[in-house]
Amino acid sequence: MFGIWGHDQAAAITYYGLHALQHRGQESAGVVITDGETLKLHRGVGLVNDVFKRADFSELSGHAAIGHVRYAGKGDREVDAVQPLVFRSQKGSFAVAHNGNIMNSYTLRGELEDMGSILQTTSDPEILAHLIKRTGKGTTEEAISDALQKIVGAYAFLMLKEDCMFVALDPRGIRPLSIGRLGDAYVVASETCAFDIVGATFEREVLPGELLTISDDGIKTNRFAFREARRICGMEYVYLSRPDSNLNHVNVHASRKKMGMELAKEAPVEADVVTGVPDSSISAAIGYAEQSGLPYEMGVIKNRYIGRTFIQPTQQLREQGVKMKLTPVRGIVEGKRVVMIDDSIVRGTTCKRIVKMIKEAGAKEVHVRIASPHIENPCFYGIDMKTKEELIAANNSIDEIREIIGADSLAYLSREGLENAIVKEKSINQGICTACFTGEYPVQLK
Repeated sequence: MFGIWGHDQAAAITYYGLHALQHRGQESAGVVITDGETLKLHRGVGLVNDVFKRADFSELSGHAAIGHVRYAGKGDREVDAVQPLVFRSQKGSFAVAHNGNIMNSYTLRGELEDMGSILQTTSDPEILAHLIKRTGKGTTEEAISDALQKIVGAYAFLMLKEDCMFVALDPRGIRPLSIGRLGDAYVVASETCAFDIVGATFEREVLPGELLTISDDGIKTNRFAFREARRICGMEYVYLSRPDSNLNHVNVHASRKKMGMELAKEAPVEADVVTGVPDSSISAAIGYAEQSGLPYEMGVIKNRYIGRTFIQPTQQLREQGVKMKLTPVRGIVEGKRVVMIDDSIVRGTTCKRIVKMIKEAGAKEVHVRIASPHIENPCFYGIDMKTKEELIAANNSIDEIREIIGADSLAYLSREGLENAIVKEKSINQGICTACFTGEYPVQLK
């Protein structure tokens, strides 16, 4: 998500901000702009460039905007669900963009329908919109606070009215969200890399349980829930976020490099060269090589014009995407004992294919090292890992996984190693969600 308030080129700035966040979702993109009187929507299916090449920015004038890129993690791919969603009424309009997952959405939908609401999509922002309207208090801080208190899950919300913008983060801060400044304008983004691309400066993180109101009067902060111990998603550091982003004051590249160093301490192996799977594993591979004293080489090359295979909607598309996306460098791996660093193994499709390609390119041995623990549990907080059946580590031992992917050896980073790489100190402000690795869920359905 990306939002800006107080800039006369709000739509264009949001376009560039969404470009920086393209890695977070490649199925659709959208923006809503306000000029103080009306909300204007432009959205579509496809990459940011594809969606906005049809946009006339002269018609999208305004001083504030919110934008969103999306992958359909819940199987919801209709055009009507492309965010931001706009809700119009006689008493005013507002738009909502969302990152994460409302865990009690089924229950809330049932309650809303029993009260007469007719929901048009299966996306979570619509639930929040109906809950807000049901308070009878308009689209106000009080109404939004009341609505958020009924939601269970991991979520970050951006809401835009004609005269203000609201920003909210769940009580444990599972999803990332930061505030920046661009001159006199306020900027909000899921990752700080979006600030860099538009020339904004980082101000601070949105705090867990915080509700912000941004308007021409400045920024106002309130709380809709008591602040819980921070549990930012561990997979943000492992895979999802860009390496140049800082999450909860920790640089993603630095944390991934340290993951690789911890992995080298825990799982050394006799080898000739270390290589990483582009792009999210490169930092960990550099760290592994540095710690182990082995040379790091680009043994696998990525086609920059292919999207992320993990967030492809079907297994068949994932497999095809791997074949098109990655190519081994024969001159680097031929005749070598290769340590292949990957950030994680979810379903095993990508890892198996890459091991096979490296061996077909002449590698003597391929030793796979994973810079995160085993993913054995589904995620209920917004990542597309919904069932244990699809997770290779939930149904196979390490040796069985090694055989399935065709590696000569396989080892994972421990939970302790992961936390050592990310958490600077044990405190309420520091901490990560490791539910997909451990089964210890910080947010439970009551």
